[in-house]
Amino acid sequence: MEKNNPFASIGIPEFRNLLVGRFLFITGLRMMSTLLNWWIFHLTSKAYAIGIIGLSEFLPAFIFALYAGHVIDISEKRKILLRGVALYLTTALVFLVLSTSFTAERLTSHWIAVCIYITVFFTGVIRAFTGPTFNVMLASIVPKPILQNATTWNQGTWLSASVTGHAAGGFLIAYAGITNTLVCICLLILSSFFVMYQLKKKPALNVKGEKKTWDSVIEGLQFVFKTKELLGALSLDLFAVLFGGAVAMIPVYTALILKVSPVAYGWLNAASDIGSVCIVILMTLFPLQRKQGMKLLYAVGGFGLCIIIFAVSRNFWLSFAALMISGMLDGISVVIRGTIMQLKTPDHMRGRVSSVNSMFINSSNELGQFESGISAQLLGNVPSVIFGGCMTLLVVVTTWFKAPSLRKMEY
Repeated sequence: MEKNNPFASIGIPEFRNLLVGRFLFITGLRMMSTLLNWWIFHLTSKAYAIGIIGLSEFLPAFIFALYAGHVIDISEKRKILLRGVALYLTTALVFLVLSTSFTAERLTSHWIAVCIYITVFFTGVIRAFTGPTFNVMLASIVPKPILQNATTWNQGTWLSASVTGHAAGGFLIAYAGITNTLVCICLLILSSFFVMYQLKKKPALNVKGEKKTWDSVIEGLQFVFKTKELLGALSLDLFAVLFGGAVAMIPVYTALILKVSPVAYGWLNAASDIGSVCIVILMTLFPLQRKQGMKLLYAVGGFGLCIIIFAVSRNFWLSFAALMISGMLDGISVVIRGTIMQLKTPDHMRGRVSSVNSMFINSSNELGQFESGISAQLLGNVPSVIFGGCMTLLVVVTTWFKAPSLRKMEY
């Protein structure tokens, strides 16, 4: 296979199955996320309620992340992945029951919201194991010479699914209602299970020695902290996502500031991912060749500026454009970070390193959602988003001077 062929990894049938299964799965989860934020805001009429959704998922995902990495490294990966998808389907069915008129007649809005929070907590536990397993499966399917190409395709698939899920979620909420949207989510997750069931078993690689669980966990952490380029990229994304989480406030902006319909909500929710998909397609055809570290810093800085523009905008199209461009810049960041992680990580440690990545990045989405909700409650909706964008710029400036190895990094 030619390393410079943009379709090199797509020629592997098992990798195609992984991408299709992940596309269906992430589409369902993004629809669920879009729906839950909309649903909880309209149940409670409180911005901080959206933040509690983020916190409910962040806590278990963060707490179990390191242990999950150890389990992934010593276990058969396909089994973990299929169990995770099946458990996500179970939580979607719980949400489906909560959305019915049968439940509405027996529980108040307050108790329905409490049940949503509890169920979201369990999705955080499941995600701690399922999310990193996708990255480990990818590396076990694709040969290392074309791993960068596969990583770009993997990120593109994730982002395309995210766009589809966000946009479809908004449309379905508007035209089909919450219950019917959840039926579609259940069908998507079920379909992804059957596609990924066709993947081959991926047994554990021989881990040197018989390490205890805690020693194994510490080894994964030590590797990340010793690999300065990886630590710098993860830290930069962590704080950018933590403070720049404007997407969490889109339900509030839709209802109170821009005053647009649920369909427009779906498009705003999808805007950043549309931008990311566009840039990932370009990066698949024309990979970054030099100065990736410096480009990463520029991209995150531009992301912060776009968040500030979104915060002060009162025009739907300007808000959409700001979010879409922020997504393009975020897409550059995601591809660079993902490539660094795949290329720098030894095979026998991929589960643990992917879990540390999940702690830094994926969990920061939910923690950032919580931060956005609380900031909106304390500072007001618009000032809280401006604050987040400004903090993202401050993080970039600090990283520029404090992490010169990241700024000079190339791969």
